[in-house]
Amino acid sequence: MEAHRCLYCYDAPCTHACPTHIDVPRFIKKIATGNLAGSARAIFDANLLGATCARVCPVQELCEGACVLGAEHKPIMIGRLQRYAMDYAYERDLKLIAVAAATGKSIAVIGSGPAGLSCAGELARRGHSVTIFERRELAGGLSTYGIIALREPLEAALVEANMIERLGVRIEKNAELGRNLDWNDLRARFQAIFLSVGLGTTPAMEIPGEELILDGLLYIEQSKLNDGAMQVGRDVVVIGAGNTAIDCATIAKRLGAEQVTMVYRRTDEEMTAYAHEYEFVKKEGIEFRFLTQPVGVLAENGQVKGLTCVRTDLGPPDASGRRAPQPVNGSEFTICADQIVKAVGQEKPELAARLGLTTEKGFIKVTEEFETSIPEVFAGGDCIRAKNAASTVMAVEDGKLAAIAIHRRIMEQKEGGVHG
Repeated sequence: MEAHRCLYCYDAPCTHACPTHIDVPRFIKKIATGNLAGSARAIFDANLLGATCARVCPVQELCEGACVLGAEHKPIMIGRLQRYAMDYAYERDLKLIAVAAATGKSIAVIGSGPAGLSCAGELARRGHSVTIFERRELAGGLSTYGIIALREPLEAALVEANMIERLGVRIEKNAELGRNLDWNDLRARFQAIFLSVGLGTTPAMEIPGEELILDGLLYIEQSKLNDGAMQVGRDVVVIGAGNTAIDCATIAKRLGAEQVTMVYRRTDEEMTAYAHEYEFVKKEGIEFRFLTQPVGVLAENGQVKGLTCVRTDLGPPDASGRRAPQPVNGSEFTICADQIVKAVGQEKPELAARLGLTTEKGFIKVTEEFETSIPEVFAGGDCIRAKNAASTVMAVEDGKLAAIAIHRRIMEQKEGGVHG
């Protein structure tokens, strides 16, 4: 019924709004006619990680936000229809992606997050030999470890990584540059290298007692792996107001916290979370403390008792373009808490400095073809996102476009390593 509501627009705005440019009317039309395999194939043509994107994409801001039925009616549920087609394909283990004849060319991909998997899969379908080197025990990057299970269960992330392997991609796990992976060896062995290394750890807040604050990404990871290490407090405070912070607050609330409070030093107008995520989390019963800046952790015998904060006012814009918070003298107060989680962004990729790559605002700088300052070394995903917001779907598109550029480049090369 939902597929039949689609108007199948010519030059559809939903397709233009999708960063990977999935032919939305085409895949929905095939659902309407009962051709679910054809629908999934249409999605794979543009996006090899269509199942993940169907779950985690901010569709309200992208395809569904551009739907012509959205102005006076209800937009088509494009994300749910895409998930339906993808789940159909995976549940039946359909082989829908053609692989070209072997070219004899080899490419290394560092990191198996969305950008890395996308790049590897696109290169494999063009006949190249691809090896992904992943530093952790499971493939998938943030899709596996850093996206709340409510949006993407662990199994959904791993099934896509397995699909990329079935295209002929080799994934070597527990392989990390500088530990058991040599950079010069990789450059000699492969015709090109694609860096999909994401970002680093949550930055330090440099406040007293910070060692008692939990890292938000680790908090999400523990909730997904269900390894027995997950402990949720009764009164939980989450520092930050981005999408990761909202995920942490949601986890705490749904896993039994009586009180969950999100603390942010600016107002709701400056928060980086999507508007629909903000509305969602408010319905979960989570409290917000805006214009509130943490200055220390109150603890007794190593146990968190509260978060000491000060009120803030907003001054002139800072480097981010948002009004900078200014502490209000004499406004100190304490929020009761037995668990504090921080989700205040991530450090820039430290690998850039180690490899001597040119950077832009701390991110790896690339050309229009995703090539770094080192020839035949390409990069994509969050590690290059100096402009615009980082997202899974943008990382997937980076990987796809980089694969096209790498394919073109290496098919022109003579035999040998990245030095040609």
